[in-house]
Amino acid sequence: MPRNLALNGIISYIFYGNDKNSVQFPIAARGKLIMANEITVAHVTHEVAGKIGGIGAVLQGFFTCNSYLEAVDRSIVVGPLFTTEGSAPERLGENSEVLYSSMDGFVNTGYAPAFRKVEDSYNVGIVYGRRTFIDKQTGIKSSPEVLLIDVTHTDKDIINGFKRSLFEEFGIRSDLYENLWEYEQYVRLAPAAIAALRAVCAVKGTTVVVAHEFMGMPTALAAILEQTSDFKTVFYAHEVATMRRIVETHPGHDTTFYNVIKQAHKSRLYVNEVFGEQHSYFKHALVEASRYCDSICAVGDYVVDELRFLAPEFEVVDIDIVYNGVPAYQISVAEKLQSKEKLQVYCEKLLGYMPDFVFTHVTRLVQSKALWRDLRVLYKIEKEFRTQGKTGVLLVLSTETSPRHIRDIYNMEAAYNWPVAHREGWPDLSGGEANFYTAVQEFNAKSRNIKVIFINQFGFAPRSCGKRMPKDMEFMDIRRGSDVEFGQSIYEPFGIAQLEVLTFGGICVFSSVCGCAGFLRDVAKGENVTNVIVADYTELGSRAYGDIEDLLQIDRSVRDQIEDSVSEKVAMQICSRLAKSESDSESLIEAGYSLAKDMSWDVVVKNYLLTSLQKAERKQHTDSICTKA
Repeated sequence: MPRNLALNGIISYIFYGNDKNSVQFPIAARGKLIMANEITVAHVTHEVAGKIGGIGAVLQGFFTCNSYLEAVDRSIVVGPLFTTEGSAPERLGENSEVLYSSMDGFVNTGYAPAFRKVEDSYNVGIVYGRRTFIDKQTGIKSSPEVLLIDVTHTDKDIINGFKRSLFEEFGIRSDLYENLWEYEQYVRLAPAAIAALRAVCAVKGTTVVVAHEFMGMPTALAAILEQTSDFKTVFYAHEVATMRRIVETHPGHDTTFYNVIKQAHKSRLYVNEVFGEQHSYFKHALVEASRYCDSICAVGDYVVDELRFLAPEFEVVDIDIVYNGVPAYQISVAEKLQSKEKLQVYCEKLLGYMPDFVFTHVTRLVQSKALWRDLRVLYKIEKEFRTQGKTGVLLVLSTETSPRHIRDIYNMEAAYNWPVAHREGWPDLSGGEANFYTAVQEFNAKSRNIKVIFINQFGFAPRSCGKRMPKDMEFMDIRRGSDVEFGQSIYEPFGIAQLEVLTFGGICVFSSVCGCAGFLRDVAKGENVTNVIVADYTELGSRAYGDIEDLLQIDRSVRDQIEDSVSEKVAMQICSRLAKSESDSESLIEAGYSLAKDMSWDVVVKNYLLTSLQKAERKQHTDSICTKA
């Protein structure tokens, strides 16, 4: 198969000539010179200028992890520029330094001539600089390079040529999706991103292009089209978008899906055969093309199964499990109780009583997080608490919108006792938040010994949550002080948040389909752990289902029965494991930290990530693209 001359010709012309303006000097990366045999890792993602979700948490883990920093010579984070509003210093987010911004006329780098060539050739804008990542607990920090590209007016001829190559080489029909900006912007990003990486001398040894989810796949495919040894490609599967959509939309959710996929593997059936044709979904098309990458990293065991379920070709693809890391900080019983007291005092100011136990759920407000399961479990716990004379509060920290301004928080506090009470409409409840709050109101009306407080705001500190919060409260208090963290998702490729209280002696409650369950199994060697309760909502018990067609008939009524039974078991386990004394708290802290230190980012990088990156680096491209399929 011939090379894509429309794409590669422009890149080669710009950066392989002897232009006197071309950048010819090495640059420093944490004090080291970039040599021909060193490794650059280019992370392509939508979470470049700030942490939005799981990918941002992973990047934070990598860039504040000694194992990663020692192994990778240079890191560059690449993505589209989402807005041209604001000033130059704001473009790369907090803790950043802008070194080049064409839209602001700002230049403080020797790469400027090369950047201008890319901008002229692709009709894009470039913002370049560094962003500093800090782990406040360990003090480790680093400042990877950042490349943002404004693709609003990208040259149409180049992009059309690239789309043609996507179809001819990988079977991706852009004509089905180009009306969707979520697809279009990442396709437009790809050719310019490769050119920009060359502009900053990224290709001096080997550059591993890591495509974080579907967003990074077009850039990875553009790197593959180069067909040179300069680029290696890795698809970092934080989820399988096709499967997430199926799980969320099927009324049986995880109860149906994971039983179906188990049977499908036995019958050698794949997603299009079981759940219908998926190619109308643009994320499916991009993720399916990940089989062309040199390596695939999957954040959990189920993600591997889901990738294999995409198509027969994935049965022979190189897929490595690379779990996410979890925090591992050692604290004393006194520190935990101090944080818990802050939470209790906050609850007392809001509700008029100081609860014996504080439950928490810090999460995004999306269907996959299955917040209704928390309430199911709490109904069961509340009955037990009545007999014991105990009280509790569940703090749900979740929102589906941007942060509210502190002035609005103050006004809502004064007007109607936010966050105990809410009102629909901005600046308070959005549509999805209002739906969840309806369930919270019902629970609070029925329950005497446990109440739920829904905090629909980013952050957990007085500057974001209002005057009634203790003045010295900080976000880590909701982690350190929690007795139980819920996370019983219907779809959760890993679930970092579910395990963030582990190191602080909290009890972690999550679903068996969460990817972190596999990591925990590996670390605990299959033994039961007091700090962890795994809720298996896929267990069918004595229910008999003959084949896939029968399993597909599992509906909400069946799932409700299973959830009711499982929530009873989970509630009893929680009640039996809650710390009743300082001695109990100490035991939970010791056990939790012992596990967490073996699940840290250093462990993940050493034992999982580096193996996958090295495998990709060694991959030889001896076959043409068309024969790889």
